[in-house]
Amino acid sequence: MQLVVGKIGRAHGIKGDVSVEVRTDEPELRLGPGAVLFTDPASAGPLTVESGKVHSGRLLLRFAGVKDRNAAEELRGTILIAEVDPEERPDDPEEYYDHQLIGLDVVLLDGTLVGELTEVVHLPYQDLLTVRKPDGTEALVPFVTRIVPTIDLENQRAVIDPPVGLIDLGQAEVAAGDGTGDGAAGDGAGDGAEAGAGDDAAADAGDAEESR
Repeated sequence: MQLVVGKIGRAHGIKGDVSVEVRTDEPELRLGPGAVLFTDPASAGPLTVESGKVHSGRLLLRFAGVKDRNAAEELRGTILIAEVDPEERPDDPEEYYDHQLIGLDVVLLDGTLVGELTEVVHLPYQDLLTVRKPDGTEALVPFVTRIVPTIDLENQRAVIDPPVGLIDLGQAEVAAGDGTGDGAAGDGAGDGAEAGAGDDAAADAGDAEESR
């Protein structure tokens, strides 16, 4: 099984280093020296990681055979893909690979169906779950324990406890009308941001999925 683990950004320096947008919570495993990565487009790879370092908060990688800035720039925008055993699971039982989450039913605490989890969006500060609702619209749910208290893989569902307005904007309008909306939304945003710093997020969808 293939998991998206990164995306190549700008060249750095003149010796072939590139910045990488990390899309895995296991960069030392997926993007460490010696790792062989498939690519999208396929013509750019496979690429073998020669060395890596963190510079100013960014991961910089050097790939075998990429010797100068021009060669590095040609890789810009390339998606990095790792081959992973489909039976492999993260070491932390509270962590999940994207492929474990995609396709789950998303329900409220009372069991009400919200929709289907279709994608895990990895952002620098937290991960978001894309939920497609029955009417075809989508909602983005922060993947933090405060809002997503339960992932039940056995029963193929994710249980969420969203703040007012996160799923149904109509709720936000009603709540705002009776004077409760601002407080509820504010509490949800505050708790979510704080939890996002410490909660385990999901791990890279489609033909090639991202890993945590």
